[in-house]
Amino acid sequence: MVHHYSSREWLSPNSNEEDMGLLLAPRLAYFAAVARHEHVTRAAHDLGVPQSTLSRAVVRLERDLGVTLFARKGRTVCLTPAGRTLLASAERALAEVERAADAVRADADPSAGRVAFGFLHTMGSETVPGLIRAFRVDHPKVRFTLVQNYGEAMIERLRAGELDLCLTSPVPDAPDLVARRLDEQRLRLVVPDDHRLAGRKRVRLAEAADETFVTLEPGYGLRRITDDLCEEAGFTPRVAFEGEEAETLRGLVAAGLGVALLPPPAVPRPGVVELTVTAPRAAREIGVAWLDGHPDTAPVAAFKRFLLSRRGRLLSESG
Repeated sequence: MVHHYSSREWLSPNSNEEDMGLLLAPRLAYFAAVARHEHVTRAAHDLGVPQSTLSRAVVRLERDLGVTLFARKGRTVCLTPAGRTLLASAERALAEVERAADAVRADADPSAGRVAFGFLHTMGSETVPGLIRAFRVDHPKVRFTLVQNYGEAMIERLRAGELDLCLTSPVPDAPDLVARRLDEQRLRLVVPDDHRLAGRKRVRLAEAADETFVTLEPGYGLRRITDDLCEEAGFTPRVAFEGEEAETLRGLVAAGLGVALLPPPAVPRPGVVELTVTAPRAAREIGVAWLDGHPDTAPVAAFKRFLLSRRGRLLSESG
């Protein structure tokens, strides 16, 4: 028997496409199985569900759509033109869902899953490669998605679910985050090699009060630390240039365009001298942060434990 339905039977004044998509989604796999087998009994056996359950699901799907998807001939069925149209899209949708399921299973795999890891630009040349190399001694197949950015941007990506963990500074203090201090990095006053202070090894930051500074842009953790240290030293820095990379700032210092407070370089840079700051104490805390209450996959949990085990020696042993 062929069933006929009018669209008026299922449409309501408040219906919309999103509601219909949610309504149809659970039934598409049943529909596709019946279409593939052209037989309700065989499709039910393949899916492992009672035949009555499958028959009712198909009838409800036809009722919800207001169209006939199958022509019934005894125990067999065949697709109507409307059924063939729906099947083409349903198979693409189901295949995409299966690909997504495979991807999330692969990412959560304990031995070969994926970790989305964010870190500061200044930690990208040595610290992070060293950490990953050490971690993969015991977890050789774990994959990493690496994101370099400044602290506030990484926190935003944590909250958006795009990162699992991030190394950042200052260590964030927010109710929706968990953060753990891992290490401390001393900052240096970087001056041109022909600067009046270049012959010194140590300097009080107040001695640079009249200097022009080159700094990272507002929003970067190191910029906030620089501003706070200068304020503690009794002055507001005169900023001539703002950048996004510590090594770019070193280049500007080497060109004689200002001085900067920066962490140690991965490789010594010609044209500059790096001075120890004796007062105020110039350092930044490095910590790891993650979203509170966010469940970890096995590889993320393993890498988190690894990072926490490096507390106090993150920078000294990562290379």
